[in-house]
Amino acid sequence: MSATTANPERPKLHKELRRFGFFALAFGSMIGVGWVTAIGSWLGQAGPAGALLAFLVGGAIMLCIGLCYAELTPMLPVAGGEVAYAYKAYGSFKAFVVGWALAFGYVSISGFEAISIGKVLSYLFPAIDRWPLYEFAGSTVYASHLILGVVCTGLITWVNWVGARAAAKLQVWLTSAFVAVTLVFVLAGLGGGSGANLQPLWVADASGGIAAGILAVMVTIPFWFVGFDTIPQGAEEASGSVAPRSLAFLIVGSIIAATLFYVLIILSVGMVGPWQQTITGDLPAASAFESAFAAPWLSKMVLIAALLGLFTSWNGFFLAGSRVIFALGRGRIIPQRFGAAHPVHGTPNWAIGLVGVLTALAPLLGRDALLALVNAGSFCIALAFFGVSLSLLRLRKDYPDLPRPYRLPGGPVIPAIAALGALGMLAAMLIPGSPAALSWPREHIILIVMFSLGGVLWVSAGKTRSEVSDAQRDYLILDS
Repeated sequence: MSATTANPERPKLHKELRRFGFFALAFGSMIGVGWVTAIGSWLGQAGPAGALLAFLVGGAIMLCIGLCYAELTPMLPVAGGEVAYAYKAYGSFKAFVVGWALAFGYVSISGFEAISIGKVLSYLFPAIDRWPLYEFAGSTVYASHLILGVVCTGLITWVNWVGARAAAKLQVWLTSAFVAVTLVFVLAGLGGGSGANLQPLWVADASGGIAAGILAVMVTIPFWFVGFDTIPQGAEEASGSVAPRSLAFLIVGSIIAATLFYVLIILSVGMVGPWQQTITGDLPAASAFESAFAAPWLSKMVLIAALLGLFTSWNGFFLAGSRVIFALGRGRIIPQRFGAAHPVHGTPNWAIGLVGVLTALAPLLGRDALLALVNAGSFCIALAFFGVSLSLLRLRKDYPDLPRPYRLPGGPVIPAIAALGALGMLAAMLIPGSPAALSWPREHIILIVMFSLGGVLWVSAGKTRSEVSDAQRDYLILDS
């Protein structure tokens, strides 16, 4: 079948991303701002040693998943990579499940950032808490925070609208500044803190066990490490100077760098003062440095790093989420309009608009929605990672001759570990009574609403989906 006579038009994105831009997107997306607001819960649930163990074990699982991506990404370097992997392996419906779960995971992180911007700035400037509107689930929603969330969402939307190059340039500058600022207070914590402040190393439950706390932290790991997969989202937009094989090494390198970052943050915050006192603060990482060194400027450095990380994460996941939705739309799996590309900027404008609207709505849930978005987003991201791991196993079996610029050594061992790790996280969140179980009602309601929206998109595209042959959909999704 000739692509020029029988195939529908395949919208294309501009090729503008370079190596360091890819690394900045991945690493900057992973480090984000969440550690500033969540490190208190990590230490409170598991203790310093438990939190470190959770991140090391979780980071190892993420590395296994990342290695699956390392083989898949240069093999199928198209936008919304997970959609392509699952489609090639299992067909349209499972590609939709994986793609929509991942898209919602990205949107939940984007919403997390839209709420966090108000929380971080209110610590720096308390007067920003203006014009209370209503109480929701125990937190006051301020009009000033809603305005701030909408304005910042608008800026991120505009940067992504005008092109991937603009988004990547912003990411490079923000990530470089973040690393420079973070080194200042991390070195201060490691050099001026004390190992004695890490005691007790573990948190035990009523029966004296420490596993429950470690598990509670570990199941959130997908939320904190998701971001390396921004590389496959933008693979189609790689410039000619980026070899497909180099994408594999960028994925692995970004995961290792993020693991090191989280380990250093936990150690430095835990060492600057008795951690059981540290976690009582609203923003524990900032308050710990201020009280330990009687140096407000160190606290300000933490918050500046948080703001920089907030925007690196926000920008990266906004780009990634729009590419997944674009891939689903271009493949006519959801309504075709979401697969359109801007005629001038070469960006997925409809998909960007959808991510922007959903992100702008998140601050309506209030500050206490942060943990709910973490847990609901972690569930969806783990589900997508499970699908990617299974897709690699199926593609190795059914399509052994597909060109693979990078082939993961060890046969099925690492993909199987990745799949089991993701499945274990999903089980821990679904089994009633589990210390990591999703809570009712907010987390369940968030998932119900988002999967219902996905169901609406799937059903509404039924007619369009049936009008495209398998060969045409292969061309639209896989460019083959």
